[in-house]
Amino acid sequence: MFEQIKHNMETISGVEIYPILSLLIFFFFFVGLGFWVFSYKKEKIQEMSEIPLDEGCSIISKDI
Repeated sequence: MFEQIKHNMETISGVEIYPILSLLIFFFFFVGLGFWVFSYKKEKIQEMSEIPLDEGCSIISKDI
């Protein structure tokens, strides 16, 4: 099975760019995600962490 796929991929011109592109997309996505996480405001994180414990707010669902 793998030999058939390997043979088909070898016959496509320019196929060697796809692993490089997928690695770059993967890398830049996680670098961007890490940057977003570490630059997020601490106050906003604290506010969101207290949402489940906040008894004063009630969530109204349209599904009921």
